[in-house]
Amino acid sequence: MPDLIVQNLNQRHVAVDEGQTLFKAIQAAGIDWMHACGAKGRCTTCRIIVLQGMEHLGELSPAEQRYRNNGRLKDNERLTCQCILHGGDITGKVPEQTKLPHQSYS
Repeated sequence: MPDLIVQNLNQRHVAVDEGQTLFKAIQAAGIDWMHACGAKGRCTTCRIIVLQGMEHLGELSPAEQRYRNNGRLKDNERLTCQCILHGGDITGKVPEQTKLPHQSYS
């Protein structure tokens, strides 16, 4: 089973089931993660900065493509509510703008 490793959450490993979005896996692991639209791809608050393993994520969703086209999603960012991990681990981190005040970041 592939893992999401969240670098600035003390290298926390999150197991990601086949066909599961990163956001669902993060929630299942009991991690609080910013999300304003309820995981519907209507905002960018659940984004993650991908440091390694971008090739293991599926194609951009229409929502991600729209945000990428209008400059709200950088080339090294994905929306956790939209992307699915396929066949390999990735390492990412929570962007400064979406860190939660009650969460301890490393």
